[in-house]
Amino acid sequence: MLDPLGPPPGWLRDLVEPWALYFNVPAASEHIHEILLAFVGYQLIHYVVSPWLSPRLFPQHYPNLNRRTKLNWDVHVVSLVQSTTINALALWVLFTDQERKSMSIGERVYGYTGSCGMISGLAAGYFIYDLIVSTIYMRIFGIGMLFHAISALWVFSFGFRPFVNFYSPTFILYELSSPFLNIHWFLDKINMTGSKLQWYNGMMLLFVFFSCRLVWGTWQSALVYRDMWHALKQTWSSHSLVEPVNISTQVFQVRDGSLCVDEACARAGAEVSKFASFTAAGVPTWLVLTYVASNLVLNGLNYYWFSKMIETVMKRFRGPAPSKEKVEKLSKEEAENIAQKMVLEAAAELEAEEGALFLGDEVTVETVASAVDPGLAEELRRRKATAAAAATS
Repeated sequence: MLDPLGPPPGWLRDLVEPWALYFNVPAASEHIHEILLAFVGYQLIHYVVSPWLSPRLFPQHYPNLNRRTKLNWDVHVVSLVQSTTINALALWVLFTDQERKSMSIGERVYGYTGSCGMISGLAAGYFIYDLIVSTIYMRIFGIGMLFHAISALWVFSFGFRPFVNFYSPTFILYELSSPFLNIHWFLDKINMTGSKLQWYNGMMLLFVFFSCRLVWGTWQSALVYRDMWHALKQTWSSHSLVEPVNISTQVFQVRDGSLCVDEACARAGAEVSKFASFTAAGVPTWLVLTYVASNLVLNGLNYYWFSKMIETVMKRFRGPAPSKEKVEKLSKEEAENIAQKMVLEAAAELEAEEGALFLGDEVTVETVASAVDPGLAEELRRRKATAAAAATS
C-alpha cells in the first residue's frame, strides 16, 4: 500500500535525502513529513493544548496540581493521544495493506510498503518528542525514561533501512494497553480512585496487556526471529562465495502489475522492492543481534510486570483459609468488592512499574494503596507529613 499521507514535498525530501543516505536509512526521506508532523503535533499538545484544555475540562483538579504533576499530566495526555492514534492506524494497515499481506519470508525482512513506513514515521516523531522531554526534565523523570526514548527511537529507525519494515504495525500494537494505563492514572488524579469506572478500566487494562503484550507479542517475536534467521543464513551463504552475490533476486517476487486494475496498485506492488539496492548485500549480523536483544529485553519487562500483577492478586489468597461459616455469610456484594480490589491492586501495580520507566511517574507507597483504599493512602500521607514535621522541629 502506498503511503496514505502521500509523499513529502520535493524540497523537503531533497534536503533530508543526503543525511538519510549517510546514516543508511534511505526510506526516512520518504517519511520525513510524517516524522515532523508527529513531533510538532505532540509538542503542541504538550505545551499548548493540554495546559489550555485541561483546566477547562477539569477545573477542580488540574489547577491544583503541583508543577511536577502538571508536567506528568501533560506527558500522559500526549501518551494517550499517541497510543490511541498509532494503534488505530496500525490496525488499519494490518487489515488493508494487501502488498504487506502477500510478502514472502525474505520480503518481510527486506521489503517496504508506504503504509508501514508511515507507522514508523509517526512512531519516530513521538520518540523524538519523548527523547527531548526526557532530556529536558531528566531530573524529574529519571534516567530510565531517557534510555527508553533513545532505545525506542534507535530500534524503530531500523524500519527506514528498510529492515523488518513489515513488523512496524505489528509491534506498535504493544501500545494497545497504554490508553487504559493512562486512563487509570488520570482517574487517580481526578479523585476517582477505586471507582467503578477505574475498576472496569482496570479489567480492560489487565486483559489487553496479557493479550497484546504476552500472547500477541510472544507469537510475533517468534515469527520475526524465524524470518531474521532465514535472512541471516541467506546472507552468510552469499558471503561465503568468492564473489558475493546480490540477494535481491532470491528475496523479491516478480510484481509487474499485470494483475492490477489501476496505476496505484501497480505502483504499490513495485514499491515493495523500492530499496532493494540498499539491502542487496544482506543483513548485518550486528543488526539482527541488536534487534533480538532489544526485543528480549522488552518482552522480559512485559513478563516481569505481569508477574508483579499476578503476585499482587495472589497476596489476597495467602494466609489461613476462611471458615465455612464465614464463606457462607459472604454476601454477593462483599465478593464483588474483593474482586474489585484485586483488579485495582493489579492495575495500580502495573501503573507503578511501567509508568515509572516509560512515563516518569513517581512511585510511592500511596500510589498502590490509593487504588484500593483511599483512606489508607490518606493515612500514609498524614504519617509522612507528621514524621517530616517532627524531623524539622
